[in-house]
Amino acid sequence: MTRTTAKADPWLVSVAAAQSEMDQPDALFAALDRALKSAIGHKLFTILTYEDATGEAARVYSNLPGPYPTGGRKRLAPGPWTEAVLDRGEAYIGRTQDDLRNVFSDHQLIVSLGCESVLNMPVRWRGRTLGSLNLLHEAHWYGEDDVAACLPFAQLTLPALLAPAS
Repeated sequence: MTRTTAKADPWLVSVAAAQSEMDQPDALFAALDRALKSAIGHKLFTILTYEDATGEAARVYSNLPGPYPTGGRKRLAPGPWTEAVLDRGEAYIGRTQDDLRNVFSDHQLIVSLGCESVLNMPVRWRGRTLGSLNLLHEAHWYGEDDVAACLPFAQLTLPALLAPAS
């Protein structure tokens, strides 16, 4: 039997390597931003954490800090989106402006940035959603294949979400 040569995904390697840098979580988040922009595509990219006790989401990274600054917080209303993404840990794909309007109160701002579709990819640990990677792009950009492609990137975010804030 002959051995095949293993081929590593260069974007996954770059994100994993960024975890060893001292400037955390900034180095990891910047590497995720670059990798996901190339591997899947996005115009707007944010990372949110979720706090069960308060029912709030906090933005810990944004590639567009003007309209979506780091540190922004919002209360999450129970509904189909929170049940799917937060409770069951399922990715959410919104393909059109109507999908965004049905889920996000800030849909007008999102659309003003040239974004009409979204992929919300939960980051899970021990059966709980700790956060999500949120990729937004033009209409009909994301599909089911993007969920599988995004999963390893999302899970590589875990150390940053589990580490205590410094």
